[in-house]
Amino acid sequence: MKISELINSGKPILSMEVFPPKTSDKFNSIKSATEQIAALKPDFMSVTYGAGGGTSEFTADICANIQDNYNVPALAHLTCVSSDKDKISSVVENLKSKNIQNILALRGDIPKDFDRSQCHYHYASELIDDIKSLGDFCIGGACYPETHPESENSFDDIANLKIKVDKGCEFLTTQMFFDNNILYNFLYRILKADIRVPVIAGIMPVTNAAQIKRIMSISNSALPQRFIRIVDRYGSDPDAMRQAGIAFATEQIIDLYANGVNCVHIYTMNKPDVAKAIMDNISYIIKK
Repeated sequence: MKISELINSGKPILSMEVFPPKTSDKFNSIKSATEQIAALKPDFMSVTYGAGGGTSEFTADICANIQDNYNVPALAHLTCVSSDKDKISSVVENLKSKNIQNILALRGDIPKDFDRSQCHYHYASELIDDIKSLGDFCIGGACYPETHPESENSFDDIANLKIKVDKGCEFLTTQMFFDNNILYNFLYRILKADIRVPVIAGIMPVTNAAQIKRIMSISNSALPQRFIRIVDRYGSDPDAMRQAGIAFATEQIIDLYANGVNCVHIYTMNKPDVAKAIMDNISYIIKK
């Protein structure tokens, strides 16, 4: 099933992201974690794609497994910054052969000291063109409520986002954020720019203090004072931090649904227990 069809159903959507292994020796353990999450029956699952395409086969295999054996629609991430057109064509044809209908088109992080002068792709919008030429896929894209770190300002960022949508992006998934008001403001600003595709809100449950360092290294997400106080108070107690992190994420999700944001995406970090705890907390909400 295409993600666009799910979104247009009108019911609250809850999806989950998992990541493939970096090496084959980790495949079985990570496959097991993704299967446990798939068994929770989220509306769909996305599977990330390693830098340079190193995990492309693992991404496709996990997508096929959760779709074929758990009847959960799969969304395959696809990054292009360090791939040529032949590589992209090969990956897309492999996804097509496995009946994967949904692709999240991403530029991807630029590797350190990487020479971009010879790149086939510089922007995700260029990748969208090629995906469309290779098959009938539902194509999604990424967006940054707090502005892409490489953009000059929020106006340029939204202008670039509009190009991506005009190319054929059917929905957008946000970078993680911890203050819902930031998302609400962003939704207002993109509407003024005539960006009218559905936006899926990306939520990261922070269940250990070490995640904060990782979050700060990969994003410019603002941390609300109440969130900082939670980490300060419970960060040294793993059980308490896990419980508090799940509660904070649950509160965010409930507020989003209550304010008309019907699609929420959980960055699970391959943690089935965290995914289940959140689903249990909102079980009646997402059934309505």
